[in-house]
Amino acid sequence: MVNWKKLTQELERRGYLVHFFSTAQEAADYLDSQINDTTVGLGGSMTLREMGLYDRLASHNQAIWHWENGALAQAATAEVYLTSANGVAETGEIINIDGTGNRVASTIYGHRRVYFVVGSNKIAPDYDSALWRARNIASPKNAQRLGRKTPCAVKGDRCYDCQSPERICRALAVLWAKPTGIDQMEVILVDQELGY
Repeated sequence: MVNWKKLTQELERRGYLVHFFSTAQEAADYLDSQINDTTVGLGGSMTLREMGLYDRLASHNQAIWHWENGALAQAATAEVYLTSANGVAETGEIINIDGTGNRVASTIYGHRRVYFVVGSNKIAPDYDSALWRARNIASPKNAQRLGRKTPCAVKGDRCYDCQSPERICRALAVLWAKPTGIDQMEVILVDQELGY
């Protein structure tokens, strides 16, 4: 069971704004109200897809998502960036693993506002277990979804630290605190399982 109070306090202590929602619909409504008439990049995220955020935001923003319009470079220069996380520790660390590097880069630098949307399934008690989750749960599921020829995609059970040319685990970002170059970084916590 997630200790939402502890997680919120730790994230706030590390410089993040934090909002908690019981459902993905409430979280989507909030984000739709906060992001208006601007450029918004979306990182490759099943969480964002499940919430229908691209269509909602594209109706009143210039939304850029490589799943919809193939524009990785444009998404990297948007004023606002949305993504999820592969693991978040109740101690406050946010972990993402990436193949291309676009998501991890955009959570560190280049945008005025960054939003992480995190379902309850992404939360782990501490840093080590959040990193384990990112490597052994999120990454194999993403490799399977992408149809990659990697041991983790075939077996779906754990990371094999493979050297396959189709490996999707090529960059790791751990945020210990909000980077100073981003004006606003917000973590949207949702008491519902979302994405991988």
